[in-house]
Amino acid sequence: MNYREAIAWLYSTQGFGIKLGLDNTRRLIALSPCPADVARRARILHVAGTNGKGSVCAMLDSIARAAGYRVGLYTSPHLVTFRERIRIDGKMIPEQAAAAALTRLRDAVQEWEHPPTFFELATALALEWFYRQEAEIIVLETGMGGRLDSTNALTPAVAVLTPIGIDHAQYLGNTLEAIAGEKAGIIKPGVPVVSALQEEPAARVISETASRLGAPLTWATEPVSHEVALAGSHQKLNAALALESLQAAGIAVPGEAVERGLRKVVWPGRFQRIPRPSGVTMILDGAHNEAAAAQLGRTWREEYGALKPVIVFSGLADKDLSAVCTNLAAFGAEFVVTPVPNPRSCTAEQLARVVAQQAPGVPTIAAASTKEALQIGEARAAQQGAPLLVTGSLFLVGEALAIAEGLSNEFVSVQ
Repeated sequence: MNYREAIAWLYSTQGFGIKLGLDNTRRLIALSPCPADVARRARILHVAGTNGKGSVCAMLDSIARAAGYRVGLYTSPHLVTFRERIRIDGKMIPEQAAAAALTRLRDAVQEWEHPPTFFELATALALEWFYRQEAEIIVLETGMGGRLDSTNALTPAVAVLTPIGIDHAQYLGNTLEAIAGEKAGIIKPGVPVVSALQEEPAARVISETASRLGAPLTWATEPVSHEVALAGSHQKLNAALALESLQAAGIAVPGEAVERGLRKVVWPGRFQRIPRPSGVTMILDGAHNEAAAAQLGRTWREEYGALKPVIVFSGLADKDLSAVCTNLAAFGAEFVVTPVPNPRSCTAEQLARVVAQQAPGVPTIAAASTKEALQIGEARAAQQGAPLLVTGSLFLVGEALAIAEGLSNEFVSVQ
């Protein structure tokens, strides 16, 4: 298969849904040219949590690369192209390499009674690429949960837990305790654990799990004093989590590398500013749950004070959009709502009703597509001398980024 054919096949496996469990991933690793040796040849930094996972992974990657290590980075979802998920030293996996590996995987699993899912295949592909490229450090972001996530099939050098909140409740449970139990499932016997500050129920679950497994637990509680390229004061706490995690994993990093890595870290779609030809500044931020939307509000006020943006917004029907909109309405001037190309997307009419319920009196315009929503939003922002904030679903953020940069968007039906 060429790259286009390989990606089409990979996306077709979404029909197998989400399957929580490690059996398929272990079978895929065993079939791969890189047996479980990958965990012996590289130190794995395994990151779970609800919000901040991507930022922490990006910081771990940036700092370790600044220190001279060869680093593999596996994150999800992607914004524009699947290849964003799998990087070595900041460079995406080449199309040819991805196509060749996916062809081998397709041929190997054709007769499986329980076919692997999109995420299981992507994880196997990433581990094979990191092995072939002789990565010294591998940063693995969980897709969802932790205990039964496919990234949990290997033993890491450190387990890292970012702030835990309510999300993916249909799979992980309806309480903070239940969700924390799933996230804490990445903790392994005797392997160091580093956690961000947590709400009391989550903190209790993490402490009890670490104690039961004899895993040394460190809490990252004090923000770093270093300059951090990512916007928002909370990123200094994320940076502290990253630094504590590197130390717990026994990875030596000189102070100069820490400063350079944090100063140069990049994480697209998270308060990412893009200047537009109209003079409007467009900010992309994938705040798709309540905690992320609340944090976006805090960051907005830190960066822009009382200046209110025009908000382009979309969301999926299985998210708590009422809570998200309540937080956004607290600092937004008006909304432009639009569906995204995903079967779980709300319609523009449904989104407009949610905004009207949570933000009565705030002007709201319904658009038929992301492109139309961006055109309307940018024109309104230009008239008001305001920034344009694109937020909610990462599908929307990915489409907006592709449109802004003139790229072809591969982000379809995966989150």
